[in-house]
Amino acid sequence: MALVGYARVSTLDQNPALQRDALAAAGCTKLFEDRASGARADRPGLAQALAFLREGDVLVVWKLDRLGRSLPHLIETVAALAARGVGFRSVTEAINTTTPGGRLVFHLFGALGQFERDLIRERTRAGLAAAAARGRKGGRKPVVTDDKLRRARALLAQGLTVREAAGRVRVGKTALYEALQRQ
Repeated sequence: MALVGYARVSTLDQNPALQRDALAAAGCTKLFEDRASGARADRPGLAQALAFLREGDVLVVWKLDRLGRSLPHLIETVAALAARGVGFRSVTEAINTTTPGGRLVFHLFGALGQFERDLIRERTRAGLAAAAARGRKGGRKPVVTDDKLRRARALLAQGLTVREAAGRVRVGKTALYEALQRQ
């Protein structure tokens, strides 16, 4: 079993020494590092760390936010590690998924994350329903207005193709086909 550390700082100005020291004190024998925003999906140091880990190893971070872009991303990453037989440990939050208590705490984090996503989804649905009740319709405005459709029909009646009529009224041919079929 190897303890593999991962450190990340967001900008080039920041110094990862604090994280390196904490990971070394935690017993990490190998350390991977990134200087990139946590929002970025392409973090080469993290990719190398994940590729390096073997079954029985433990990925150690200084804080939870150093690993995940968001709570759902963090949960997804730790679940993928668990599926490979790799543990996870956060030094600051004292979470260690190699122990039953650590797994419980992490699953509680996951449940809270799922609860948060469900609440957001519920609020979004309620907002859309309220807007619909007020007569507002979501989505993009139609490209083919009634005026453009009327002009396109006149051009089609003169013998132009749908492609030519669409070009003249400045809409895409697919949008014009759909508008013609709707009416």
